[in-house]
Amino acid sequence: MVLLEGAELGETRTRVRLEPFAHQVGGHTSMMHYDETTLCKPLFSQEQVFYESLPADMKPFTPQYRGLISVYVEKDSSGHISLVACPQNDNESPAQESPMATKRTQQRAKTPCAAEHKPAREGPLLDRTCNDSRSSVCGTGTGKGKRDASFHMKDPNGNESATPERSSHNPWGLHCHRAQLMRMSSDSKDNEPYRFLLLENVASTFQLPCILDLKMGTRQHGEDASEEKKRRHMKKCEQSTSSSLGLRLGGMQVYQATTGHFLCRNKYDGRTLTAEGFRQALYQYLHDGHQLKRELLQPVLQRLSALRAVIERQGSYRFYSSSLLLIYEGKKHSPGRHPFSAPPRVDVRMIDFAHTSYRGATPNHTAYEGPDRGYIFGVENLINMLQEIKDGD
Repeated sequence: MVLLEGAELGETRTRVRLEPFAHQVGGHTSMMHYDETTLCKPLFSQEQVFYESLPADMKPFTPQYRGLISVYVEKDSSGHISLVACPQNDNESPAQESPMATKRTQQRAKTPCAAEHKPAREGPLLDRTCNDSRSSVCGTGTGKGKRDASFHMKDPNGNESATPERSSHNPWGLHCHRAQLMRMSSDSKDNEPYRFLLLENVASTFQLPCILDLKMGTRQHGEDASEEKKRRHMKKCEQSTSSSLGLRLGGMQVYQATTGHFLCRNKYDGRTLTAEGFRQALYQYLHDGHQLKRELLQPVLQRLSALRAVIERQGSYRFYSSSLLLIYEGKKHSPGRHPFSAPPRVDVRMIDFAHTSYRGATPNHTAYEGPDRGYIFGVENLINMLQEIKDGD
């Protein structure tokens, strides 16, 4: 962590160099590592409002909201761009929303930072290119004590590229981070700060987090989408498993005990999958290269059933373009002195609420009645497929 004197405010302020989150498997905005238990992402006002008015029974299924932070774009003498987080004070001018958010929100409300800064290690931001290959094998960095490991880009047919790269980050996360840096550096004016959300890092308690990111529901466009964007999203849903299953693979990483690396797939792969292909990807997510991890199925099913019950109680909510994360520990448990092994560690969390609609969210939003049936349709299909795997040979 770097401590600098605030030139204008005359006070000592904490500055944190932001790094790309090592285990981002999906999405299009970059998730950044703030400290060992906290991530940050560009602010969308609608998502902030959602977290601040979150129903109590949904809190166990969403990351904890930890307030806001101001982020500055900095460029060194060599032209390398980095993002630095600082506290947002009441007497400062309002910080910008992300470049994409400003297209949706014209007024920038002044909001003080709701979270205290916590110690976070400083390190250089990675400045690596990453292509859009649909799947890859990536390294095993966890955000703490990361180490480099090679990965080979692969297509859905399992063909490897000729040139291996080295990274301790999921390649999709690096792709998103590079794009985020380019957007923010081109839109930054007079070094005005941007506002970022601080959220719980739900993968922080896992040493080798195996993560499945699923786009949920049969509709992906939000209330604020343009007619052109509506058409694009509707076409994607029609041509993918979103329409038939209410589910679409948005990204995945699963630790392979046979190689010591993560097997990674991204959203471009997910858009090409048939219903059977999705089932095979789900099976792959639960396989460590040696065997199917059947012990995970019952706790995941229990968690999904509890989530379904919660969603069914949320009248008027529509979780458009949101995702569902499934996480389990990829590190094999070492047997101790006790004859009974510890239960497998799994988690299920809803994320990405920039386009969520509900009664009272904004004056212009449609007031829907009843729960989000498209989302529930996806959860039920996921439960059924996992149950089929559980009941299989």
